Amino acid sequence: MPQNLDRCIALPGFRHRGSLQVDSVQRWMDDLRHMTEVECMCVLQAKPIGVEEDSQHGELVVTSGVGAGDHVARNNLQTLLRRALVVSTELGKMFQRLEKGRWQRVHSTAVRANCHVRSLVHEYSAARSIPPDMQKYEKSLLEKCMELTNITERCLHTDDEFFLKSMREAIHDILTDVSDSFSNMIDMALANEIQVLIKQIESSDNTSTIGTSINNLLSLTQDGPQLCSIIAKEGAVVALFKICRQDRFRELYAHALRTVASICSVEEGINQLDKVDGILCLADILTDENSVEAARAEAAAVVAQITSPHHTSTQHLASFLESMHDIVTALIKLCESASCGEVFLLASAALANITFFDSMACEILLQLNAVHILLQACKDQQRVDTPYSKDQVVTILANLSVLEPCASEVLQEQGVERLLLLLGEKPSSPSPSEGAACERVQQKAAVTLARLSRDPDVAQTAIQLKAVPRLIQLCRSPTERNNSDSVLVACLAALRRLAAGCPSSISAADHQQLIKPRLVDSFLLCSNMEESFV
Repeated sequence: MPQNLDRCIALPGFRHRGSLQVDSVQRWMDDLRHMTEVECMCVLQAKPIGVEEDSQHGELVVTSGVGAGDHVARNNLQTLLRRALVVSTELGKMFQRLEKGRWQRVHSTAVRANCHVRSLVHEYSAARSIPPDMQKYEKSLLEKCMELTNITERCLHTDDEFFLKSMREAIHDILTDVSDSFSNMIDMALANEIQVLIKQIESSDNTSTIGTSINNLLSLTQDGPQLCSIIAKEGAVVALFKICRQDRFRELYAHALRTVASICSVEEGINQLDKVDGILCLADILTDENSVEAARAEAAAVVAQITSPHHTSTQHLASFLESMHDIVTALIKLCESASCGEVFLLASAALANITFFDSMACEILLQLNAVHILLQACKDQQRVDTPYSKDQVVTILANLSVLEPCASEVLQEQGVERLLLLLGEKPSSPSPSEGAACERVQQKAAVTLARLSRDPDVAQTAIQLKAVPRLIQLCRSPTERNNSDSVLVACLAALRRLAAGCPSSISAADHQQLIKPRLVDSFLLCSNMEESFV
């Protein structure tokens, strides 16, 4: 909830009976001030900066003067979201102030919330035809807001603690009802506006019109998972895949699929994709030689999204397995031919996710010479140019390394040298996300090295390339491992694997502290080390 939004308004304190008339007038003026400010705000929002000749009177949106007619639905949605945030903020303040028994502020906040809600309902009703179900919510909401204003006013005229306690419970119940009703009404209003955009996509034959509607939908998906769920429930995924199945709209495939990827960040979006056989459509686009790179990259983004380990539902993966060979083949080809870092990142992220949930994908990748393709890509800064891309590469290698044939391929491609370089990955900026990506790269590089070192040839190569001193440095120096405990555990495991095959590669002191104790004891020792110890 946004903080520090309170206005510093002087409200009358305890009222003496002898000055009741003066205090009543003062209170009325204070309440009027709240109402006036809200109404002024509404008028200012309704003032167009540039007026189109065909602009409708009473529109909820502020027009921009350029293509305003094409953006009415999007602007209505964005305005609804802004106004909804204002009301939600006021209701949140009321809950806090009610708990503290600050009755003056409770009432003044109720007045402001009431004005905001009435203004929003009035403007939206003037701009759109309202469905009957939504009209019922509006009427109920306005009645509850008025009841809230009236009941909070009663609490200003008494100091009876018993009465105020009972009123606090009643106000809390009403406030909860208001919050729920307002949330339901806003969801209906948002759904109503989203339907307008989806109908434009479904009914128009004009590429420009459809493209504008798709871009508007895409911008709305950036406002959070709740809006993505509403967009999915209103049938956006179905409409977008209809576009992706028509050759005449090929130039829109990339935009449509980018929007689908955003919607599929929520379970409802994935469910809708599964219902329309979206995975088959993705496979067709990925394997179509006539598809432009941008469309294939966005199809890869959708695959990465729906195969993310973060999703709790896996029902859709059953249909994915049917097309997995074709999709994996197309993705590794896209990694090999990618013209830029973003395309490589999307394709490799999809492959990384796929290798987590089915070992058959790893076998397919080995058959497709994936180790060679990925390690060669690491040498190309045009394709692998960030820790995020390296994270995907080393994730795939870590999952492939459980298969015995992987070791010989890694050796052949000088992959051990690459793993040691990845162990030294450092962030180039103070960005927390980049720092986290570097930690994942280091951790997975150590995991991959440990797994591959089951092969004596890999272990011997790693020792010759001075992997042991590097792993010891990572264990003993927190800054070398970006202060990551997960990197420490992975490095200890890799070090122990190498030491098992070649004990002479580790000094007696290091063996005593890093190899001989239990793993947890070595971990505690290293995690508590100061830099001066090194």
